[in-house]
Amino acid sequence: MKLTRRTFLKDAGLLLASLGLEPSLLPRMADALEDMAGGRAPILWLQGLSCSGCSVSLLNSESPGPADLITRYLSLYFHQTLSAATGAAAKDAVETAIAKGGYILVVEGAVPLGIKEACKFADENFSEQLLRAARAAQAVVCTGTCAAFGGVPAAPPNLTGAAGVGAALKQAGLARPLINLPGCPTHPAWLVGTLMQVLKSGLPDLDDQQRPTRFYGHLLHEQCPLFAQYQKKHFAQALGEEGCLFKMGCQGVVTQADCSLRGWNGGVNWCVRGRSICIGCARPEFALDPQFAFFRLNENDLY
Repeated sequence: MKLTRRTFLKDAGLLLASLGLEPSLLPRMADALEDMAGGRAPILWLQGLSCSGCSVSLLNSESPGPADLITRYLSLYFHQTLSAATGAAAKDAVETAIAKGGYILVVEGAVPLGIKEACKFADENFSEQLLRAARAAQAVVCTGTCAAFGGVPAAPPNLTGAAGVGAALKQAGLARPLINLPGCPTHPAWLVGTLMQVLKSGLPDLDDQQRPTRFYGHLLHEQCPLFAQYQKKHFAQALGEEGCLFKMGCQGVVTQADCSLRGWNGGVNWCVRGRSICIGCARPEFALDPQFAFFRLNENDLY
Protein backbone atom coordinates (compact mmCIF):
# COMPACT_ATOMS: atom_id res chain seq x y z
CA MET A 1 0.00 0.00 0.00
CA LYS A 2 1.33 3.41 -0.95
CA LEU A 3 1.64 5.71 2.04
CA THR A 4 0.79 9.36 1.61
CA ARG A 5 1.56 12.47 3.63
CA ARG A 6 -2.07 12.39 4.74
CA THR A 7 -1.52 8.94 6.25
CA PHE A 8 1.54 10.10 8.17
CA LEU A 9 -0.27 13.19 9.47
CA LYS A 10 -3.24 11.12 10.57
CA ASP A 11 -1.10 8.55 12.40
CA ALA A 12 1.08 11.29 13.90
CA GLY A 13 -2.03 13.02 15.23
CA LEU A 14 -3.22 9.84 16.91
CA LEU A 15 0.23 9.25 18.35
CA LEU A 16 0.48 12.78 19.72
CA ALA A 17 -2.87 12.36 21.42
CA SER A 18 -1.84 9.06 22.99
CA LEU A 19 1.42 10.59 24.23
CA GLY A 20 -0.21 13.75 25.49
CA LEU A 21 2.06 15.98 23.38
CA GLU A 22 1.28 19.44 22.08
CA PRO A 23 -0.31 19.66 18.57
CA SER A 24 2.49 21.94 17.32
CA LEU A 25 4.70 18.86 17.10
CA LEU A 26 2.47 17.29 14.44
CA PRO A 27 4.68 18.06 11.38
CA ARG A 28 7.84 16.78 13.07
CA MET A 29 6.12 13.62 14.26
CA ALA A 30 4.75 13.04 10.77
CA ASP A 31 8.29 13.45 9.43
CA ALA A 32 9.55 10.92 11.97
CA LEU A 33 6.89 8.41 10.90
CA GLU A 34 7.83 8.98 7.27
CA ASP A 35 11.49 8.36 8.09
CA MET A 36 10.58 5.17 9.88
CA ALA A 37 8.38 3.99 7.01
CA GLY A 38 11.13 4.81 4.52
CA GLY A 39 13.59 2.53 6.25
CA ARG A 40 15.69 5.47 7.38
CA ALA A 41 15.32 4.45 11.00
CA PRO A 42 16.60 0.88 11.19
CA ILE A 43 16.22 -0.88 14.50
CA LEU A 44 18.14 -3.86 15.78
CA TRP A 45 16.33 -5.51 18.68
CA LEU A 46 18.36 -7.91 20.84
CA GLN A 47 17.18 -9.90 23.82
CA GLY A 48 19.14 -11.00 26.87
CA LEU A 49 17.76 -12.51 30.06
CA SER A 50 14.08 -11.73 29.61
CA CYS A 51 10.59 -13.18 29.44
CA SER A 52 9.83 -11.35 26.16
CA GLY A 53 7.09 -9.45 27.97
CA CYS A 54 8.25 -6.11 26.56
CA SER A 55 7.93 -7.56 23.05
CA VAL A 56 4.39 -8.62 23.86
CA SER A 57 3.68 -5.17 25.26
CA LEU A 58 4.95 -3.60 22.03
CA LEU A 59 2.29 -5.58 20.18
CA ASN A 60 -0.32 -3.84 22.34
CA SER A 61 0.62 -0.56 20.72
CA GLU A 62 -2.14 1.76 19.62
CA SER A 63 -1.96 4.66 17.20
CA PRO A 64 -0.18 3.18 15.32
CA GLY A 65 -1.51 -0.31 15.99
CA PRO A 66 0.71 -3.39 16.05
CA ALA A 67 0.20 -4.33 12.40
CA ASP A 68 1.04 -0.82 11.16
CA LEU A 69 3.88 -0.51 13.65
CA ILE A 70 5.58 -3.72 12.55
CA THR A 71 4.84 -3.67 8.82
CA ARG A 72 4.78 0.05 8.13
CA TYR A 73 7.00 1.93 10.54
CA LEU A 74 9.58 -0.18 12.36
CA SER A 75 12.44 -1.09 10.04
CA LEU A 76 13.48 -4.07 12.07
CA TYR A 77 16.77 -5.61 11.05
CA PHE A 78 16.11 -8.42 13.46
CA HIS A 79 13.92 -9.26 16.45
CA GLN A 80 14.35 -12.58 18.22
CA THR A 81 10.64 -12.99 18.96
CA LEU A 82 9.08 -11.46 15.84
CA SER A 83 11.55 -12.33 13.10
CA ALA A 84 10.91 -15.43 11.02
CA ALA A 85 14.61 -16.06 10.48
CA THR A 86 16.23 -18.81 12.54
CA GLY A 87 19.60 -20.53 12.68
CA ALA A 88 22.23 -19.31 10.24
CA ALA A 89 19.80 -16.86 8.61
CA ALA A 90 19.15 -15.17 11.97
CA LYS A 91 22.85 -14.93 12.73
CA ASP A 92 23.53 -13.48 9.27
CA ALA A 93 20.79 -10.87 9.74
CA VAL A 94 22.36 -9.65 12.97
CA GLU A 95 25.90 -9.66 11.57
CA THR A 96 24.78 -7.73 8.49
CA ALA A 97 23.09 -5.12 10.68
CA ILE A 98 26.13 -4.69 12.94
CA ALA A 99 28.45 -4.38 9.94
CA LYS A 100 26.20 -1.70 8.43
CA GLY A 101 25.80 0.22 11.73
CA GLY A 102 23.83 3.43 12.28
CA TYR A 103 20.77 1.74 13.74
CA ILE A 104 18.96 2.28 17.03
CA LEU A 105 19.78 -0.66 19.26
CA VAL A 106 16.80 -1.72 21.37
CA VAL A 107 17.73 -4.13 24.14
CA GLU A 108 15.23 -6.24 26.07
CA GLY A 109 16.43 -8.20 29.08
CA ALA A 110 19.34 -8.17 31.49
CA VAL A 111 22.99 -8.97 30.76
CA PRO A 112 24.60 -11.94 32.56
CA LEU A 113 27.98 -10.58 33.64
CA GLY A 114 28.76 -13.38 36.13
CA ILE A 115 27.93 -16.51 34.10
CA LYS A 116 28.24 -15.10 30.60
CA GLU A 117 27.35 -18.42 29.00
CA ALA A 118 23.90 -18.17 30.60
CA CYS A 119 22.65 -16.33 27.53
CA LYS A 120 24.01 -16.96 24.04
CA PHE A 121 23.08 -16.05 20.49
CA ALA A 122 24.40 -18.58 18.02
CA ASP A 123 27.90 -19.32 19.34
CA GLU A 124 28.47 -15.95 21.00
CA ASN A 125 27.76 -14.86 24.55
CA PHE A 126 25.07 -12.19 24.64
CA SER A 127 27.25 -9.86 26.71
CA GLU A 128 29.88 -9.81 23.94
CA GLN A 129 27.29 -9.49 21.16
CA LEU A 130 25.75 -6.55 23.02
CA LEU A 131 29.06 -4.65 23.12
CA ARG A 132 29.68 -5.19 19.40
CA ALA A 133 26.15 -4.05 18.56
CA ALA A 134 26.31 -1.03 20.88
CA ARG A 135 29.56 0.23 19.32
CA ALA A 136 27.87 0.49 15.90
CA ALA A 137 24.58 1.96 17.14
CA GLN A 138 23.57 5.62 17.04
CA ALA A 139 21.77 5.15 20.36
CA VAL A 140 20.90 2.36 22.78
CA VAL A 141 17.34 2.10 24.12
CA CYS A 142 16.79 -0.25 27.06
CA THR A 143 13.19 -1.43 27.10
CA GLY A 144 11.97 -2.83 30.40
CA THR A 145 13.40 -2.84 33.91
CA CYS A 146 15.55 -5.91 33.21
CA ALA A 147 17.48 -4.12 30.45
CA ALA A 148 17.55 -0.85 32.35
CA PHE A 149 18.54 -1.99 35.84
CA GLY A 150 18.66 -5.79 35.99
CA GLY A 151 15.07 -6.37 37.14
CA VAL A 152 13.84 -9.86 37.97
CA PRO A 153 16.90 -11.71 36.52
CA ALA A 154 19.06 -9.71 38.94
CA ALA A 155 16.95 -10.62 41.99
CA PRO A 156 18.96 -12.14 44.84
CA PRO A 157 20.88 -14.40 44.86
CA ASN A 158 21.50 -13.40 41.21
CA LEU A 159 23.66 -16.40 40.33
CA THR A 160 24.22 -15.20 36.75
CA GLY A 161 25.42 -11.76 37.84
CA ALA A 162 22.60 -10.19 35.80
CA ALA A 163 22.81 -6.42 35.37
CA GLY A 164 21.34 -3.67 33.26
CA VAL A 165 22.77 -2.65 29.91
CA GLY A 166 24.17 0.60 31.30
CA ALA A 167 26.15 -1.32 33.92
CA ALA A 168 27.47 -3.70 31.26
CA LEU A 169 28.60 -0.85 29.01
CA LYS A 170 30.21 0.94 31.94
CA GLN A 171 32.10 -2.19 32.98
CA ALA A 172 33.44 -2.48 29.41
CA GLY A 173 34.39 1.21 29.34
CA LEU A 174 32.03 1.84 26.43
CA ALA A 175 30.17 5.16 26.40
CA ARG A 176 27.11 5.30 24.14
CA PRO A 177 23.94 7.47 24.12
CA LEU A 178 21.69 5.47 26.45
CA ILE A 179 17.99 5.73 27.28
CA ASN A 180 16.32 3.64 29.97
CA LEU A 181 12.60 2.83 29.68
CA PRO A 182 11.94 0.78 32.84
CA GLY A 183 8.69 -0.99 33.52
CA CYS A 184 7.61 -4.60 33.71
CA PRO A 185 6.77 -4.39 30.89
CA THR A 186 7.55 -1.08 29.20
CA HIS A 187 4.43 0.75 28.01
CA PRO A 188 4.40 0.66 24.18
CA ALA A 189 3.78 4.42 24.03
CA TRP A 190 6.96 5.05 26.05
CA LEU A 191 8.98 3.09 23.50
CA VAL A 192 7.33 4.37 20.31
CA GLY A 193 7.36 7.96 21.58
CA THR A 194 11.04 7.73 22.53
CA LEU A 195 12.03 6.27 19.17
CA MET A 196 10.20 9.08 17.41
CA GLN A 197 11.93 11.71 19.52
CA VAL A 198 15.38 10.20 18.96
CA LEU A 199 14.74 10.26 15.22
CA LYS A 200 13.65 13.87 14.93
CA SER A 201 15.08 15.67 17.97
CA GLY A 202 17.90 13.54 19.31
CA LEU A 203 18.00 12.33 22.87
CA PRO A 204 15.04 13.39 25.02
CA ASP A 205 15.48 15.14 28.36
CA LEU A 206 16.69 12.49 30.78
CA ASP A 207 16.89 12.28 34.56
CA ASP A 208 19.85 10.94 36.52
CA GLN A 209 18.70 7.37 35.78
CA GLN A 210 18.71 8.03 32.02
CA ARG A 211 14.89 7.97 31.91
CA PRO A 212 12.89 10.41 29.73
CA THR A 213 11.43 13.00 32.06
CA ARG A 214 8.33 13.21 29.85
CA PHE A 215 7.28 9.73 30.98
CA TYR A 216 9.11 9.34 34.30
CA GLY A 217 9.27 12.91 35.58
CA HIS A 218 6.72 12.60 38.39
CA LEU A 219 5.82 10.22 41.17
CA LEU A 220 2.91 7.98 40.29
CA HIS A 221 1.48 8.86 43.70
CA GLU A 222 1.15 12.53 42.75
CA GLN A 223 -0.97 11.59 39.72
CA CYS A 224 -3.01 8.83 41.37
CA PRO A 225 -6.82 9.14 41.38
CA LEU A 226 -6.73 7.91 45.00
CA PHE A 227 -4.44 10.77 46.10
CA ALA A 228 -7.34 12.63 47.73
CA GLN A 229 -8.12 9.56 49.83
CA TYR A 230 -4.46 9.41 50.87
CA GLN A 231 -4.69 13.01 52.06
CA LYS A 232 -7.86 12.19 54.00
CA LYS A 233 -6.05 9.16 55.51
CA HIS A 234 -8.75 6.89 54.15
CA PHE A 235 -6.78 3.69 53.68
CA ALA A 236 -7.84 0.23 52.56
CA GLN A 237 -6.79 -2.40 55.08
CA ALA A 238 -7.50 -5.43 52.93
CA LEU A 239 -7.85 -6.25 49.25
CA GLY A 240 -11.22 -5.21 47.90
CA GLU A 241 -11.79 -2.40 50.42
CA GLU A 242 -12.33 1.18 49.38
CA GLY A 243 -9.57 3.67 50.06
CA CYS A 244 -5.96 4.45 49.22
CA LEU A 245 -3.78 1.33 48.94
CA PHE A 246 -0.75 2.84 50.70
CA LYS A 247 -1.07 0.59 53.75
CA MET A 248 -1.35 -2.44 51.49
CA GLY A 249 2.20 -1.74 50.34
CA CYS A 250 1.51 0.39 47.26
CA GLN A 251 4.81 1.61 45.81
CA GLY A 252 3.32 4.58 43.99
CA VAL A 253 4.84 6.89 46.59
CA VAL A 254 8.36 6.02 45.41
CA THR A 255 7.76 5.10 41.75
CA GLN A 256 8.20 7.55 38.90
CA ALA A 257 5.98 6.72 35.92
CA ASP A 258 2.81 8.04 34.30
CA CYS A 259 0.77 4.80 34.38
CA SER A 260 -2.07 6.55 36.20
CA LEU A 261 -2.47 9.08 33.38
CA ARG A 262 -1.93 6.72 30.46
CA GLY A 263 -3.46 3.39 31.44
CA TRP A 264 -2.65 0.10 29.79
CA ASN A 265 -4.23 -2.05 27.12
CA GLY A 266 -5.52 0.95 25.24
CA GLY A 267 -6.04 2.95 28.41
CA VAL A 268 -8.60 0.44 29.69
CA ASN A 269 -6.96 -0.20 33.02
CA TRP A 270 -3.84 -0.09 35.17
CA CYS A 271 -2.79 -1.73 38.42
CA VAL A 272 -4.39 0.61 40.97
CA ARG A 273 -7.59 1.07 38.98
CA GLY A 274 -7.84 -2.74 39.03
CA ARG A 275 -7.65 -2.49 42.85
CA SER A 276 -4.15 -3.90 43.02
CA ILE A 277 -1.18 -2.04 44.41
CA CYS A 278 1.59 -0.50 42.35
CA ILE A 279 4.53 -2.91 42.81
CA GLY A 280 7.03 -0.30 41.65
CA CYS A 281 8.10 -2.20 38.55
CA ALA A 282 9.59 0.97 37.00
CA ARG A 283 11.87 1.60 39.99
CA PRO A 284 15.61 0.94 39.65
CA GLU A 285 15.38 -1.17 42.83
CA PHE A 286 12.53 -3.37 41.55
CA ALA A 287 13.00 -7.03 42.61
CA LEU A 288 16.46 -6.34 44.03
CA ASP A 289 15.43 -6.32 47.69
CA PRO A 290 14.79 -9.88 49.00
CA GLN A 291 12.80 -8.41 51.88
CA PHE A 292 10.37 -6.60 49.60
CA ALA A 293 6.95 -8.16 49.53
CA PHE A 294 4.80 -7.32 46.53
CA PHE A 295 1.85 -7.11 48.91
CA ARG A 296 1.84 -6.10 52.56
CA LEU A 297 -0.38 -8.98 53.41
CA ASN A 298 -3.15 -8.96 55.97
CA GLU A 299 -3.55 -12.70 55.62
CA ASN A 300 -5.59 -13.12 58.76
CA ASP A 301 -8.20 -10.73 57.42
CA LEU A 302 -8.33 -12.35 54.02
CA TYR A 303 -8.98 -15.97 54.89
